[in-house]
Amino acid sequence: MDRVNVLIIGGGVVGCAVARELAARWKDVFLVEAATYLGAGQSTRNSGVIHSGIYYTPGSLKARLCVRGNRLVHEFCEAHGVPHRACGKLIIAANQAELPALEALCENGRTNGVPGLRIIDRARTHTLEPHIEAFAAIELPTTGILNAEELVKAYARHAAERGANLLTRARVTALEPAADAIRARIAIGEAASAQEETIEARCVINCAGLFADEIAAMLGNRRYRIYPVRGEYCEVVREKADLIHALVYPVPHQMSLTLGLHLTRTTAGALWVGPTAEYITDKKDYERNRHPIAEFVEGVKSMLPEITAADLRLAHTGIRAKPVPPGENRVADFIITPDENVPRAIQLIGIESPGLTSALTIADYVASLAADVIS
Repeated sequence: MDRVNVLIIGGGVVGCAVARELAARWKDVFLVEAATYLGAGQSTRNSGVIHSGIYYTPGSLKARLCVRGNRLVHEFCEAHGVPHRACGKLIIAANQAELPALEALCENGRTNGVPGLRIIDRARTHTLEPHIEAFAAIELPTTGILNAEELVKAYARHAAERGANLLTRARVTALEPAADAIRARIAIGEAASAQEETIEARCVINCAGLFADEIAAMLGNRRYRIYPVRGEYCEVVREKADLIHALVYPVPHQMSLTLGLHLTRTTAGALWVGPTAEYITDKKDYERNRHPIAEFVEGVKSMLPEITAADLRLAHTGIRAKPVPPGENRVADFIITPDENVPRAIQLIGIESPGLTSALTIADYVASLAADVIS
């Protein structure tokens, strides 16, 4: 039976960032991913936004890790050739009635330490985004956009260069605490011909995203549950992709599952509208019962009056790992903690947005927890 220092379960952007960080500190770091390639889930099925940290509760993990992560991921992308743009973002108040919510959001960002943000008037908004209609807006210069697939690849490449072993098509089927380790059974290969291996790890890190609750349950921890929320996108036809220069969001509504349908100009020059948000029961249901294009038009028409249904095409979908059930209108913080009953396991639960922005700072935080287990 092989024995390792660290077993990371899940090869999304956070898992790969954790592997990169831990491989710089310890030998025998292994990462297993059930899918055929790294970053196959929510890590690459999103807007690719480098968030500023304006939205999150002051003092929360999301706020602290995102604000620092924003700077670090900009620096990483610049240093390692990951396609990105420090394009900035506008959060729009459509009318005077939304101005108090805009002002409160701006103050929240200042409390979180978001640099450079300010409220601008209609004229300044129109200068930045000539096709956008707004009463006022928050200008966020630190927000950016990146290519999420290339970021995952870069973190994985660095992890491997530092000695980490990354294995795809490797599904954990059982976890069992032992005297000074956790024993993991892993099915490797395609389901019909998979071979089962067993390893012992001094520390297991649950980065399984949508399936993090199922991994936690293997260790007897059933207090966590992931509620999948599907988000859908449309792409604007190429002829109208230049209607927007950067990122434009509405003021988020308290009752909404997301930050609202927004407009995203990607690093490749495409323009996306989305995402929607809908609770689903199947964590792999990416395509059934897609929203009609008319709903996308209705959602952004007040911001971008020129948009019509003829300008949109259905595009990709993603599924978020929400730790909040339907009916509870609250924003949950990241859960990053040693398991209460199996302290050699570190649980990462509900790592949705801003997980892409925060992956490097999450990795550093996890490393500090792992040090208490490994050293």
